[in-house]
Amino acid sequence: MNAALRVAETAAEHTTELPFSPVVFGLVAFGLLIALLLVTFAFRSVGTRHD
Repeated sequence: MNAALRVAETAAEHTTELPFSPVVFGLVAFGLLIALLLVTFAFRSVGTRHD
């Protein structure tokens, strides 16, 4: 058990910080999903034009 605690402590010391705030990652993901939504919306009537 003591060895497991030492491994956990050393792993906790070697963590890396995120390059951006978590809010930035959320905003980028939201923007990407909105862009994909707009691309999908642009092709909404393609199936009805090619009968």
